[in-house]
Order: sequence, then C-alpha cells, then structure tokens
Amino acid sequence: MLLAVVVANSEGSILVERFNGVPLEERLHWRSFLVKLGVENLKGAKTEELFIASHKSVSVVYTVLGDVCLYVIGKDEYDELTLAEVIFVITSTVKDVCGGKPPTERMFLDKYGKICLCLDEIVWEGILENTDKDRIKRLIRLKPPTEF
Repeated sequence: MLLAVVVANSEGSILVERFNGVPLEERLHWRSFLVKLGVENLKGAKTEELFIASHKSVSVVYTVLGDVCLYVIGKDEYDELTLAEVIFVITSTVKDVCGGKPPTERMFLDKYGKICLCLDEIVWEGILENTDKDRIKRLIRLKPPTEF
C-alpha cells in the first residue's frame, strides 16, 4: 500500500500531503521525519535524482523537483522499485502541468488545484491507479475515458 505522498518546499513546509491508512497520531511523526530527511539529504541534489530510505519496515523514495521536494512512502508490495515508478509518474505529470519544466514553488502553488487532481488520479486510496500521462490528462479535464 502507498502510505503517503507528500510534497514540501525546500524549507520543509508541507504543500500537499495524501496519507492512506496512516493513523492521525502517526502523521505528525511522518511529517517531521520526512522534513528532517529532506533537509539532511536533498541540499545540492539534482532535479529528479532519487533517494531511498527505510523506516519502520516501510520504504521511502524521495527527490527534488525544481523548488519542491517529493516523498512517496510505501509498504508491502510497494517496494523501492515500485515507489520509483510512482515518483516518476508524479514528477512527469507535475512537469507537464507546469509547462514542461520543473516547478518553482510559486508555479506549484499557482497550479495547486490541477496538481491535486493529478495526484488523485495517480494514487487512489493507497493504490497506484494510473501511470499513463495521456490518460491522466484526459481524466483531470473530467472527460470520460475513450477505451473500456
């Protein structure tokens, strides 16, 4: 299960978070852990360079995308390789929404609604649902899919 998708700025402020199956009392722990992880490891990192960590028998894959940091947390069948695929789909979709380039924090916030729609189409209740960029684009326009 995908436990969380979290997007933060470079200072550690959370911009978007989607938790699935994580109790409320554990969410604060995860937020602080991810911010600390990002501050320690993402300074000077290249855009879309992947980092991997393990914590409490779950895997964390994270990266920098422009001015924002993206964290994906999974357990069980969502190992590091699968999380890398999830993060690739999210980064490529966010770049498409932001005009084909890594977003600044301002651009990310300007496109916040569309990015949240994309995240909802990619990950639904802890399960990777869509990986095809064209399908995601159609779905966020709220048009019905053409193939069944």
